Amino acid sequence: MEIQDLSAVRRPVEEALGLPNSHYTDPAQFEAEKKAVLFASWSGLAVAADVPEPGDAVPMSFLGMPLLLLRDKQGQVRVFYNTCRHRGMILVEEPRKIEGAIRCPYHSWCYATDGRLVTTPHVGGPGQNTHDAVKRSELGLIEVRSHIWRDVVFINVSGDAAPFEEVHADLLKRWEEVEKPVYHGGTDSKFTLEVNTNWKLAVENYCESYHLPWVHPGLNSYSRLEDHYNIAEPGQYSGQGTLVYRQLKSHNGDTFPDFDGLSDKWDEGAEYIAVYPNVLLGAQRDHAFAIVLEPVAIDQTIEHIHLYYAAPEIEQGLRARNTQLWKTVFEEDVFVVEGMQRGRHAVGFDGGRFSPAMDGPTHCFHDWVASRYEIANANQSTAAE
Repeated sequence: MEIQDLSAVRRPVEEALGLPNSHYTDPAQFEAEKKAVLFASWSGLAVAADVPEPGDAVPMSFLGMPLLLLRDKQGQVRVFYNTCRHRGMILVEEPRKIEGAIRCPYHSWCYATDGRLVTTPHVGGPGQNTHDAVKRSELGLIEVRSHIWRDVVFINVSGDAAPFEEVHADLLKRWEEVEKPVYHGGTDSKFTLEVNTNWKLAVENYCESYHLPWVHPGLNSYSRLEDHYNIAEPGQYSGQGTLVYRQLKSHNGDTFPDFDGLSDKWDEGAEYIAVYPNVLLGAQRDHAFAIVLEPVAIDQTIEHIHLYYAAPEIEQGLRARNTQLWKTVFEEDVFVVEGMQRGRHAVGFDGGRFSPAMDGPTHCFHDWVASRYEIANANQSTAAE
């Protein structure tokens, strides 16, 4: 694909244009984006709560790649290609518990939950389960590099990104105070939204508060636009914070238990940050959430929303109300991100302009995406020399 000039995107926010239309509408650009942005970075895949017990396995797709999210018998969460090393057969078709080994349904090659190839029946001929040319020690499942933070399973498909702790050192420092044990609320604390939009528009909408008065009038009635502040760390992350977080209360005045040891900042403060490229996180005094954006196609995204608490046992009624509250808020954004997706088909649209006062977080994200292409193009040029 022809290398684009994205210098206008990388200008200061006062002068910058947004990403060109093709980044939202062109399938060829989507293919380029996979490698330059999503495969080369630490992208969100799932949450560890999807595989709560040793042996739990969930097949999933990430940008067309068949993957297997698995908690091995020792309790470690791993991500493998869901592909047998023999003839490329899919290993696991449905979520299930691996009681013994992972057995390929084609020729019965079997793998331990840590990925080791352990049996190869008849590989040397009938009754001969070994062959000198088939070295089991070299044919384990291909593991995808992964890292877990705030229960989100991040993966680096290319395998050459800097360590997660290095890439996100500033964010880890910013949120070290809320780095507490979190407990997934269970089946009534997760939901998905299927949205007809490009995944980047979901990020852009999430990381700014400019739209609150018109899109979230209920939320804005107690957490007003003027109570919010921008968070923008070029090259790293962006989002928004509020100074007036209001705890949800039951009919008798009960609230969720707080995370231990928080400073006064979190009494009425909360922050909502986009961890580039595709993870949206929220931190409050009494609960947290994680949204993993699954890019299905250039104009299709599935939002996987999970809610977490400071204790493993939370009163069900209040928990359910909290889930519904957040679902309502996030559903209010659907018409916006879908409307922007349709709007991107206006061929004369130049990517749009930013409000320097209000759109810093969104511009920060656009600048980061453009920088990923610059790195990919530089690497491509070096390889061609």
